[in-house]
Amino acid sequence: MVEAFRGLRLGHSANRHLAIKERQRGFDEGTCVESFVLLNAAGGDCLEDFEPLRQDRALEQLIGHALPSPKAARKFLYAFHDSGKIEEAQQRLGPGASSYIPEESEPLGALARVNVDLVRELGRRCADQKIATIDLDDTIIESHKQEALPTYPGSTGYQPVVALWAEMEVIAAEQFRDGNVAA
Repeated sequence: MVEAFRGLRLGHSANRHLAIKERQRGFDEGTCVESFVLLNAAGGDCLEDFEPLRQDRALEQLIGHALPSPKAARKFLYAFHDSGKIEEAQQRLGPGASSYIPEESEPLGALARVNVDLVRELGRRCADQKIATIDLDDTIIESHKQEALPTYPGSTGYQPVVALWAEMEVIAAEQFRDGNVAA
């Protein structure tokens, strides 16, 4: 997974588009994104799952860097949050409405540009792929986080919409949504 990430130059893309670091020390944006890709590939589903990976010295040697602590990973993720965008969306709610989709924060828009770079590079490398079927799908991701909202089946969670380039099995675009926002 790390070899594919690096071969597609996604770390460079993240460093070019994302500008969320406040200081020079610590991981750059590309390394942070790579670490989250690795966490996901390893089956991690929460920030605390970084800890066992951080203890694996062979993994650190293999990838050439340590992984962020759960605290550092949380700080990186919080940089994508913009409370002002949420407040703006809530103020635009009509009478009786309870669901809204806030505009993306600048860091989230930058992360979407990293994904555009990925799709472009795959298109360039697979020029013989002449068909691009876009499969739109929404799915409910159950969550017990305090912020998670009720979904129509009654659980709490989120309901993102994903545009999948079916032939390449690659996400071309996505929109994260609260559980109470139907596709």
